[in-house]
Order: sequence, then structure tokens, then C-alpha cells
Amino acid sequence: MKFGIRFRLTALAVVVALMGLLILLATLNSQRQAGELRARLSQVDLESFQMADQFRDSLRELNNTMLRYGFDHDAAVWQEFLEASHKLDVWIDEQKPKLTTDREKEALQQIDVAYDDFLTAARNLQAKMPPPGQSASLADYNPLRVTSQRLLDLGETLGKAHYDSRRQLLQHANRTLGELRWSVFGSLGLLFVFGVALAGVVYREMIAPLRIKLVESQSLIERQEKLASLGMLAAGVAHEIRNPLTAIKAALFIQQKRFQPGSLEHADTQLVECEIVRLERIVNDFLHFARPMDPKFVEIPADQPLLETQHLMSPQLAAANIQLVLESTVPMRISVDPEQIKQVLINLVQNAADSVGRNGTITLRARHDRKHLSDGETDVVILEVSDTGGGIPPEVEKRLFDPFFTTKATGTGLGLPIAARIVQNHGGALQYQTQMHHGTTFGIVLSQVTV
Repeated sequence: MKFGIRFRLTALAVVVALMGLLILLATLNSQRQAGELRARLSQVDLESFQMADQFRDSLRELNNTMLRYGFDHDAAVWQEFLEASHKLDVWIDEQKPKLTTDREKEALQQIDVAYDDFLTAARNLQAKMPPPGQSASLADYNPLRVTSQRLLDLGETLGKAHYDSRRQLLQHANRTLGELRWSVFGSLGLLFVFGVALAGVVYREMIAPLRIKLVESQSLIERQEKLASLGMLAAGVAHEIRNPLTAIKAALFIQQKRFQPGSLEHADTQLVECEIVRLERIVNDFLHFARPMDPKFVEIPADQPLLETQHLMSPQLAAANIQLVLESTVPMRISVDPEQIKQVLINLVQNAADSVGRNGTITLRARHDRKHLSDGETDVVILEVSDTGGGIPPEVEKRLFDPFFTTKATGTGLGLPIAARIVQNHGGALQYQTQMHHGTTFGIVLSQVTV
């Protein structure tokens, strides 16, 4: 081979090698930054809901304690209020060093001032309580309710300030991914100029996976942004509903004291109470979607949650002549949060029962397979729920996991999104197969624990 050709080929190989090294470094850098962004997003998510929600929950407990004191005039209840209010006061002071933005600090300062007004209103209410045997009127509670509402609104402001911090972090992530994308595309251009002969191999072995990772990362950021907005909306709606529910429950409790059990009026108040409980269930679904709990992993037999689900749901399904069958399987073990996985299975069984209607069969099984999860291809256990229903129509299948989409008259459209989130937090995947007029099979794919 002539020296000139050898030199040009050697130079081409060196350039291609350098470009490959550059792309490899860009890949590793993107993986590192993606890991850091996920860690930061998880931290901001936790702080976004925990601080504001803990404050609002503690304040509602104080309001309920004052309400009980207004009915019972029990000194122990008043002492319970004083101790709980002192703990909340100390907690507010402890949060100040944790805040980073001016909006958060200003919101917490306003909460601190308004909390003093709340305690003053509570002491004034305690001082002018009527004699034992008489309940305080709603007008007596009005100053306390006003200051309490002010504190709840400030707690919402604090939560929104946390959310703004998260939004800024997402914008930074988008900018970083954009810079990585352009750097990779620039490397591709140079690689095309200097390595036409080797471009196909390099692209197939290195660049294509990198582009897929970039697209997946972009999709992940966009999905996180969408879920964050929906979560914020869900938390806000739940907050707005809970406030009037608290006042309604208080007024209803007072009214129930005035009616004799068995009277028409007392029956009406019980009906109202049932509807309030239903509203609270809907609010809890919203909150489970907005702030899912972290799983507490325990190593258990794979068929244990299936067996518990069968025992729990069989009597209910028997009324519709639906058989809930558990197939036998070889012993396998999984590491999961048993209660969360059982929650997913119950949701899938209820959906299957709705699809069957009457006179059908729902089959539970656990089977072994090999699947590609977040850690690569591995041995998995698939917990399946199969039904003999009519299958999922194509127009419904397209939006099956969209939050707030439902075909049920009384559904919230959060069952499957919450289930998918729980399985995702377990490092698994929620899959399904459906065929019109032949039924549907949902599968919870989880890593198998090897002995």
C-alpha cells in the first residue's frame, strides 16, 4: 500500500477513533447529568409536597381539636391543643434554614406571623366558651376559622413557591439536553466528513443508542413536567375541596346533635355525611396521584399478593357470578411493597370485573420470563390478571393510561395511572394484551429475587 494512501487511511482511522471517543464521553456525561437531574428532581418533589402538606395537615388537626373542645369543654382536650400548637410553632422555626428562595422565606415569615394570630384567636375562643353542656356557635368559631383559612392559603403559597423551584430545574434540564443534542449532532457532522466508510458501523453501535437515550430523556422530562402540572392541579383541587368539606363537616356535626336518632332530619344528615365520605375518597385519589408513597420493600413469595387478593375480592365477585381463579405456579420470590402491589392487583381485578359484567372468569397467575427492565435484561416474575370480558376498544386503548380519562360514570380516571406509577417505582413495568370479544390480560412485570 502506498504511503500516501496508508497515511490518509491512518489519519481517517485516528479521526474516527477520536470522534468515537468524543461521542462516548458525551454519552457518559449525559448519563451522569441525567442521574444528577433525577436525584435533584426527586429531592425537590419530596420537599415540594412534604413541607406545605405537613403544615396544612397539622393545622387541620388543631382545628379539629378546638372543635372537640367546643363540644366537650374537656381540659385535657385544651391541653392537647396547647401541646400540638407548640409543636407546630417549633416546626415552623425549624423549616426556616431549609428554604433557599426569597419567595419561600417570605411565605414562611407570613405563616409565622399569621400563626400567632391563629393562637390568639384560639385563646380568645377558649376564654369565652359557654358553660358546660352548651356548644359554641358557629359565630364564636368565625375568628378562628378566618385565621385558619389565612394560614391554609399561605401554606398553598409556600407549596407553589416550591413548585416554581422545580419548574426552574426542569427548564435547566431542557437547556442541558439541548446543548448535549447539538454537541452530538456536531460530532455526527464531523464523523460523516472524515469517516464515510466507517460511519455506518459507528452510527449503529454508538450514535443510534445515544440518540435514543436523548429522545427518551427529553420525553422523560416532558412527561415529568406534565405530571408535575397535573400533580399540582390535583393537589390544588384537593386543597380547595378539603377547605369547604371541613366547614361542612363541622356544621353537620353541630346539626346532628340537635336531631333525635331515627327522625327524618337525622336521616338527612346521615345522607349528607355519606356524600361527604364519598367526596373525601375522590380527594384521596387525587392526592395519591399527586404524591405517591415510596415503596417499603419486603421479600415475599410471588403468589402471596395474588392469594390475598383472591381472598379479599372473591366474595364481592361471587355476587355477580364471577369466578376469581388462582392458578398454581412454581415457587418464586419477589422484593416489593406488599400493600402497594396488592392495591395494583385489586384495581386490575375491579377493572376486569367491570369488563366481564356477569357470569365470567378472572384468572390470577404468576409466571417466569426474561424481560428488559431499567437494569437490562433479567429474570422477571409477571403477576397476571386475565378476564373473559369484551376487551378494550381501540379508541379507549389509546388513552388507557392518561390521567383523568375514564369510561366509568363514577370513576376519577386515576386508577391505572396510579397503578403504573406504583409499578414503575418498583423498577418494573405494567403491560397488557387485549382482543375485542376475547378478554384482556394485564401483567405486573417485577424483577425476580434469585436464591
